[in-house]
Amino acid sequence: MRELIRINQPFLGKEEIDSVVDVLRSGVLTDKSGMGPRVLEFERSFAKFVGAKHAIAVVNGTAALHAALLAADVSVGDEVIIPSFTFVGAANAVVLTGATPVFADIDKDSYCMRLDSVEEALTRKTKAVIPTDMYGLPADISSMMDFAREKGIAVIEDAAQAHGAQFNGKRVGSIADMTCFSFYAGKNLTTGEGGMVTTNDDSYAQALRMIRSQGEQRPYWTVRLGTNYHITEMAAAIGFAQLKKLPAFLEKRRRNAEIATERLSMSGKLFLPHEPDGRSHSWYLYTVRLRGVNAAKRNKIVDRLWNKNIESAVYYATPVHSTPYYRDGNVSRRGRLPETEKASRQVFSLPVHPKLSESDIEYVSETLRKTIA
Repeated sequence: MRELIRINQPFLGKEEIDSVVDVLRSGVLTDKSGMGPRVLEFERSFAKFVGAKHAIAVVNGTAALHAALLAADVSVGDEVIIPSFTFVGAANAVVLTGATPVFADIDKDSYCMRLDSVEEALTRKTKAVIPTDMYGLPADISSMMDFAREKGIAVIEDAAQAHGAQFNGKRVGSIADMTCFSFYAGKNLTTGEGGMVTTNDDSYAQALRMIRSQGEQRPYWTVRLGTNYHITEMAAAIGFAQLKKLPAFLEKRRRNAEIATERLSMSGKLFLPHEPDGRSHSWYLYTVRLRGVNAAKRNKIVDRLWNKNIESAVYYATPVHSTPYYRDGNVSRRGRLPETEKASRQVFSLPVHPKLSESDIEYVSETLRKTIA
């Protein structure tokens, strides 16, 4: 019997273990400014990797989004346009600033937020927009930036799933006003928990560093609202070791995705992921779509894969606007989201992480083909 093939799995080795031991032996576990030696090392390396001027490490991906919104001066009375077809962290971060999340619809092929839907959601209260790089595929960030500059609003890219992805030859993290990453355990690069905000704007970078450290400009001198979003020295050390391995991880993910596409392309019942011109996927997840089915039929396929020891998962079966808090409360605004609701009934994701062998990917693909035949 095959062991369970996980949807995503951390890939840690001796380098990560040794780096944590070194931190423990040093006795420097954190820094009251959030800028210990390992944090600074990780930030500089990550900024260089993505091609950004600044990288500011924080405790997790939601903290990255919240800090970026605060840096953009989003507050009570403002609106922020976000997709509903994503993890709830972005919406929660908006609400934590006192602003209102406004939901826009997605493109049916890329699952990223559509510019025309963003335009429809725009009001005089709009302060920022948060396009999400869904499953590791960059959003149309260039069009979003052009639109936002014209309207005078900030673009905060949610790249929690897109470490190493590229748009028109530039790495995600170097294009938007601010870009937010997550280093959760299952991500392409992990620190266990952790996050990062990258930016080319000096004023945003200065604000972010103060926000993650209680809004202090210097010790005990608070000049703006902030909190404690410090990442630990141990987490930063793991991240630095992981970053060196990230190109190899991405190459393996891409190869696994290519094998899955080769094996599944003969099935006429599946819409397979692809890369639009100019966009390079990070393959955090390999997400397929069953044509013309409802959620019950999709869920049966997922259950059958689990029965064959394949951890298939649905991201996201319940769009944010349909969850009880956002459905029943007065903290959000939305128009019609037909593509969001259709996708939530039809998509499911398959594992392509770098721990999987070619044999594993072939097993996943052939099992799915037989299941839907």
